Parts: sequence; structure tokens; C-alpha cells
Amino acid sequence: QVQLVESGGGLVQPGGSLRLSCASSGSIRLYAMAWYREAPGKQRELVARIARFGSTNYVDSVKGRFTISRDNVQNTVYLQMNSLKPEDTAVYYCNAVYLENTYWGQGTQVTVSS
Repeated sequence: QVQLVESGGGLVQPGGSLRLSCASSGSIRLYAMAWYREAPGKQRELVARIARFGSTNYVDSVKGRFTISRDNVQNTVYLQMNSLKPEDTAVYYCNAVYLENTYWGQGTQVTVSS
């Protein structure tokens, strides 16, 4: 079992950057890790996923701007977000999946506004 804690959210101007971190209380080595986001009035959507061995996929709206990465020694997953847009405003959640086990963090708010 793992506990996930996100950090790094905040207020940023359009065009700016943020780096989100998701620290796990246990080893993430076996887990597929992902970042989701939930904007007000919208359903939670998958933003980026990184598999156990490092392959990645992204929702079309963030391709070329966001990068997901993982550090299996530090048990941390990152989301580097560049060229942020107001429509990226949401609560961002970290997610870990292995077989039937799914874990979520508590979320971190990202607000993109001038």
C-alpha cells in the first residue's frame, strides 16, 4: 500500500511553468503512475501516464507542453508543466495503479491567471 502526497501547485501567469511532485510512502517500482486533473464543473481527466518501464502518454491538449517522469529511487513522480494556459487550471491528482490496487493523492491546486 502507498500513500501519495502531491506538492508544487500554485498560481502562475499564462505562459509560465510549474513542476508538480508526487511523493509516495512506499515503493512505486511496480506501479503505473499518472496525473489527472479536475476543473470546476468538469469530469476528472487523465493528463499523463508513465508505465513501469517508462513509456508515457499524454492527453492531446498538453502534448509538447507537459512532461511526466518518475524516480523509482526517490519514489516520486513529477509533472513538468510549461507554457501554461488558463484552461490548465484545475486540481491535479496523482494516481498509482498495480493490478487491482489503485491509490490517489489528495490533490494540488493549479491556477493559471493573469
